[in-house]
Amino acid sequence: MDRKQWAYEDFEVGGEVTFGPRRVEADEMIEFAELYDPQPMHLDEAAGAESMLGGLSASGFFTIATFMRMMCDAYLLDSTSQGSPGVDYVNFRKPVLAGDELSGKTIVLDKRPSGSRKGLGFVSVRHELYNQRGELVCDMANTGMFLMRQEKAA
Repeated sequence: MDRKQWAYEDFEVGGEVTFGPRRVEADEMIEFAELYDPQPMHLDEAAGAESMLGGLSASGFFTIATFMRMMCDAYLLDSTSQGSPGVDYVNFRKPVLAGDELSGKTIVLDKRPSGSRKGLGFVSVRHELYNQRGELVCDMANTGMFLMRQEKAA
């Protein structure tokens, strides 16, 4: 799927939107951790190397925030998005380390018009984020709400 101004109708079940790559740098990981997740493995290379993560690693919240930015740049900011009622799950599969280059995709699982709001539809998706070695580092699922181009009956 390669469109501008994404609306409900543009999301096709089974369709994918790719995004990235984006390199994550140690200084931005540390700056985020200092503010929001000041655990040693997110703040210090030596502490990270001594941990089970094997090096200075991004906070999971940093990973999610980075993913969100990548998704916004790829399609969400050019869409009729009305937000999301929530996140179904988030899994951290592998640590994101300083210097990793992340790429991802959004896969459309299902979609349906709103039963109560005319002109609004729900799009259920799964997101996958990979490092430069093609390893899945994070996956998550949620439902987004998008306006329709053609207002449909509720």
